[in-house]
Amino acid sequence: MQLAVPAQYLNLDPSLYTSPATWQTERAQIFLRTWQFMGPSSAVAAAGQYLTLDIAGFGVFAIRGKDGTLRGFKNICRHRGARLLDGAGECGLIVCPYHKWSFADTGRLVQAPWFGRDPAIIPEDWPLEPVHLAEWRGLLFAAVDPQTSLLEQLGDLPAELADEPLETYLPTDQATVSFDANWKVYTDNFVEGYHIPGTHPSFYAAIDFEAFETTAHNGFVRMTAPPKEGLFYRGKWLWMWPNWTLSLFEGGMNVSRIDPVSVDRTDQHYTFFFADTSEVKAEARARSVNGTLAVVREDYEVCVSTHRNYKAGGYSPGPLSGRHEKGVQYFQARVAAALGL
Repeated sequence: MQLAVPAQYLNLDPSLYTSPATWQTERAQIFLRTWQFMGPSSAVAAAGQYLTLDIAGFGVFAIRGKDGTLRGFKNICRHRGARLLDGAGECGLIVCPYHKWSFADTGRLVQAPWFGRDPAIIPEDWPLEPVHLAEWRGLLFAAVDPQTSLLEQLGDLPAELADEPLETYLPTDQATVSFDANWKVYTDNFVEGYHIPGTHPSFYAAIDFEAFETTAHNGFVRMTAPPKEGLFYRGKWLWMWPNWTLSLFEGGMNVSRIDPVSVDRTDQHYTFFFADTSEVKAEARARSVNGTLAVVREDYEVCVSTHRNYKAGGYSPGPLSGRHEKGVQYFQARVAAALGL
């Protein structure tokens, strides 16, 4: 009796990585409708502290009010649409740099100087527009038009990390790396270890690659491999829908957000967390930070050349490995569903 052969899963069509129309659909159907990792909750612990985030080009910010309430708003002045805040910091009033309109930390319009009285502006009619915020285990998330709660989006991740002391890790370092490729090209790369022998020879030598395992779960992809002595990673890497990652160190972790800037440009924002922030451990922390960035820069090189081939039109979708590319299949299925394919 001949056994049925499983259907071969093919890579997504390359046009989905290079089409400006697809990119705009992804902004609307994926990024503006999901929870996005902002950074550590501790960044907005005190009154007046704020943290900004660009969600596929859509600016938002979180600010801790004088009343202790954490609120989220579009990073857009109600007057003429200028950007209000950049990065992270602390402020009393939120003052637009364009025409000096000022807003309270509650979002209320406080003053529109030199506006005139013909007609006079009514402050209550022009508050900042709110966005949604949620916190989970010391991490802050924002959403413009969420279709689910944060916990629903996280799926089985809370159970996966239940025994990890995430709240004991303190943010120490940040880094942003940019590259000229579609965000999905890089995500396809992150959720599989199949490329490690060819792309990361030093990393390959530091793990038991034959024991590398990739599994897809509700809301995330898990990759594990036993590390050899001297590797700063603990041998566990996680990717969460739609665009953030968490990798574990001994006594710490890094969390990154894969931020699409355009159809062919991506920023990856890293925050590094450690339990021991003493000077004694400074060298060990630096090794983890620099080691992480060295590995991902190797990824960027191949992602850029892959995107270039997709854009040139010479590539037809190839087969995905049932052993090593389960994460790619899961990610691409989620994207296809979101796009209505």
